[in-house]
Amino acid sequence: MIKLFYAPASPYSAKVLIAARAAGVPVETVKVDTAAQPAELLAVNPLGRIPVLLAEDGLAIHDSRSITHYLDRLSGRRLYPRQAEKRTRAEVLESMADGICDSLLDHVYERRFRPQEKVHAPWLDRLWAKAVRALDLLEEAPPRLAGRLDAGQIALRCCLGYMDLRFDGVWRQGRPQLQRWAKAFDRRHPDLVPLLPH
Repeated sequence: MIKLFYAPASPYSAKVLIAARAAGVPVETVKVDTAAQPAELLAVNPLGRIPVLLAEDGLAIHDSRSITHYLDRLSGRRLYPRQAEKRTRAEVLESMADGICDSLLDHVYERRFRPQEKVHAPWLDRLWAKAVRALDLLEEAPPRLAGRLDAGQIALRCCLGYMDLRFDGVWRQGRPQLQRWAKAFDRRHPDLVPLLPH
């Protein structure tokens, strides 16, 4: 069986778990603590990053987007629309959501791993501004939830779930359309909600 190295709080891990479920691809999960640099993780990804999907043939696939594309091919194209324009939109949304998470993770790590007196507030402000601009853009036109769930929608919901976990849901202030979108996602896919970052 396919094995997935993951951490419950990681938005990228959540994206892959949900994508696997949506694609109908069963995975065995292996929870890891990246800070501890476990040998089992380093053996499949020397970068020590998650998620990592270990395919049945032993191929280690890392980076969540590489994994979602792999799952899409494995499932007979169930995670990205077949029509070119719709597929591009899903890929752009996935990239935007992942980019927000990249900024937020840097924000978390700046506060977590530096002594308080060395935390660089202007850097935190810059990282936060990137996330805010992207969220404001998404607020103007949230993606449609009609039809089959795609990787872009999954990535966005995991991004918002990560903000709920690490930033007390601050994204919700002044973004009623995104709030409605997240609620609609959860209503349509209640089985996926427990897989969001936690």
